[in-house]
Amino acid sequence: MPEFLRSRSARILTLVLVVQSALFYGFSRHEATPSIAPLSTFPAIAGDWSLYQEGVIEKEILDVLRADDVLSRTYYSSSGIANLFIAFFKSQRAGQAPHSPKNCLPGSGWVPELSGTVRISVPGSAQPIEVNRYIVQKGDERSLVLYWYQSRNRVVANEYVAKFYVVADAIRYNRTDTALVRVVIPFMGSDHSAALRLGEQFIQAVFPLLKTALPG
Repeated sequence: MPEFLRSRSARILTLVLVVQSALFYGFSRHEATPSIAPLSTFPAIAGDWSLYQEGVIEKEILDVLRADDVLSRTYYSSSGIANLFIAFFKSQRAGQAPHSPKNCLPGSGWVPELSGTVRISVPGSAQPIEVNRYIVQKGDERSLVLYWYQSRNRVVANEYVAKFYVVADAIRYNRTDTALVRVVIPFMGSDHSAALRLGEQFIQAVFPLLKTALPG
C-alpha cells in the first residue's frame, strides 16, 4: 500500500468523501414525508389545563416561517396561563426550517435577559428532556420562554444538534420532518422561579399529547 494511503491526511480525505456520499444519497432520494392530523385538532384539554384562546398568526409571519402547519393557543389552569406554539415542517430539503425564538423574539421588541437550558421530567420518558430556557422583557412585561425541537420522539434543545439529526434522519430514514415547540409563561417581577414551575407543569401535561400529534 502506498505510504500516502496510510497517512492522516488520507484518512481525513476518505472520511470527508464518505460523508459527502452519504449526504448525497440521503438527500437525493424522494423523501418519505409523514402525514399528521391538522394541528387545529390538537386537544383542548391537557390534564388540568384547558383551552382559553386560539391565537391568530399574521400572514406576514406565516410567510417568513414557511411551516406546513402551525398552532398558537393559550391554555389556563387554576395556577395560571401558558401559551403553546407549534410549527411543524414535513420536510427541510427545500430550505424550510424552524426559526430559533432567540432570533425571532428580539425582532418583536422583546429584550433577552437570561438564557440557558433546563431538564424537565415528563411522562413516558425514562430520562428528563432538556429544553431551552429564555427570559425576555418588553417594557414592564416579562416572559419565560421554554422551547425545543422535536422529531421522531426525540427532544433536542441545541439547534446545531437538531441540524445534525436532520442529516442523520435523512440518511437512515429518508425523512427530515421536525417541529419547533415553544411554551411562554408571562410573569411579574424579577423572580421567574414560579413561572418555571408553572411551565414545567404545563409541559408535563401536554407532552404526551405532543407525542401523539407529531410523527414518531
